[in-house]
Amino acid sequence: MEAGLNPAQLLQWYADIGVNEAIGETSPDRRQQRKHISEKAAPLSATSEAPSPVSGTVESLKEATLLASGAKTLEELKAVLENFQGLSLKRTATQIVFSDGTPTAKVMLVGEAPGTEEDRAGRPFAGAQGELLDKMLAAIGLNRDSDVYITTVINWRPPGNRVLSDTEVALSLPFIQRHIELVNPEVLICVGGGAAKALLLTSKSILRLRGKWMDYTSEELKRTIPSLAMLTPAYLMGSPSQKKLAWADLLMLKEKLIELGVL
Repeated sequence: MEAGLNPAQLLQWYADIGVNEAIGETSPDRRQQRKHISEKAAPLSATSEAPSPVSGTVESLKEATLLASGAKTLEELKAVLENFQGLSLKRTATQIVFSDGTPTAKVMLVGEAPGTEEDRAGRPFAGAQGELLDKMLAAIGLNRDSDVYITTVINWRPPGNRVLSDTEVALSLPFIQRHIELVNPEVLICVGGGAAKALLLTSKSILRLRGKWMDYTSEELKRTIPSLAMLTPAYLMGSPSQKKLAWADLLMLKEKLIELGVL
């Protein structure tokens, strides 16, 4: 992705300059494509045009933005998200993973996307990584059920827990931005590099982002929200030596919450 452009802006830029075809990492065999078309489909008329994947994505993005902005409550946001057909991820996931915790909490945590355990449980940060997250929160006096609200940038598990595409992130941004606006927390925690890059519009790695406060804002927010990027519990489980960094971030969070009168 080009520096300085978030996924939504990049898609719009493609459409504006006239890109009308999605290109993969390998060159397609045009001879086989033409043969397949001639055998399986009627020829296009002189005035008809082939559908454009990029333009179609831009249209889906416009629809997502309209649907998200029209949601006035979290219940309405969940409903429009479940009915949105622009993300194919929903067709392979078991269920939507919308949120956990309490919506009135002053601390909001946003991960990247559900995994296998989350897809099964229907809530973010489930299983072993959820247990570790609970212990991390408890270490600074926070309870998952009463003191925090948790969601993810994308609410459907990617097949095989694969890496998300820029297009999938772009189509999900209007919903997560509206989600944050409706909760309107005092502090926003981006759990992992994927969430931090999407919400803070940066290409920096999580190890470069963590350890410092940044500002999150969106068009509908009347203020900026202090935001902190943290390492994911899953990463810490695989790299226990990095727990010292997570502890330093937790202490930063605790200090901020005391400063704001939340703790």
